[in-house]
Amino acid sequence: MEQNTSLQQQLLEAGVHFGHLRKKWNPKMLPYIFAEKKGIHIIDLNKTTESLQEAAAVLKQIAKSGKKIMFVGTKKQAKEIVTECARRVNMPFVTERWLGGMLTNFNTVRKSVKKMQSIEKMLNDGSFDSITKKERLTLARDREKMDKVLGGISQLGRVPAALFIIDIGHEHIALAEAKRLGITTFGMVDTNCDPNKVDFAIPANDDATKSIAIIANYITAAIAEGLAERLAAKDEEVEDVTADDNEKKAARLLAEAESEAARARGEKVRGGNQPKRRIPNSPRRTGAR
Repeated sequence: MEQNTSLQQQLLEAGVHFGHLRKKWNPKMLPYIFAEKKGIHIIDLNKTTESLQEAAAVLKQIAKSGKKIMFVGTKKQAKEIVTECARRVNMPFVTERWLGGMLTNFNTVRKSVKKMQSIEKMLNDGSFDSITKKERLTLARDREKMDKVLGGISQLGRVPAALFIIDIGHEHIALAEAKRLGITTFGMVDTNCDPNKVDFAIPANDDATKSIAIIANYITAAIAEGLAERLAAKDEEVEDVTADDNEKKAARLLAEAESEAARARGEKVRGGNQPKRRIPNSPRRTGAR
């Protein structure tokens, strides 16, 4: 209970409870609105805390299972925060522009990523030394443009298991593609958005930098915890396998030693005063030819 109170206090200080003007509200956000003050809706922080903890628990399990979670935040206030949080847990992110078909046409996007990586590799290893300076400059600019848009997903080999979106209204294309592919969606939802469009809605102010930072950092901490538990489970598994191998090796050596001892005892008994076995003479062949 104290932890929830502390979290609510932090959310209050960060201004998470400030919504939009009444004239801009979405009626489906009514269950998450606490009151109205000077024409501005106030979000119920009890609902925010519950939703945030629920979303964090699910994302922790997704990270623990080894699946990827994509961070999406192309708003000016969210770019730097999203980039930092995603890199902290080694997750893909999109902060510049959402390319249409980034998920639904993932194979084509992957080709562009491979092209970018190929240009970067050739620029670094000197493969382009034979071309003119102007051509090298053009290729370097192309790589920079692609890196700006695709750099956050360069290590993503398959479609992510979940999307964490800062503003579901602003990132409606990403949300639509995720829904089409059945990807689990998590998002910060302000009073001007429809919370039913996202699987796990976190009612919060998605315009203030402090509000975005506290929600994103809380989610990132949960993902990091899931990754740490996954790593610990792997270490335990390796230790168990090593212990089993050692036990099998010891049992095999013991069996070999017992077998050697038994063989030695058998040779000693046969070499003592034990009477030799008589072999009867073969009967002579008789008969006329």
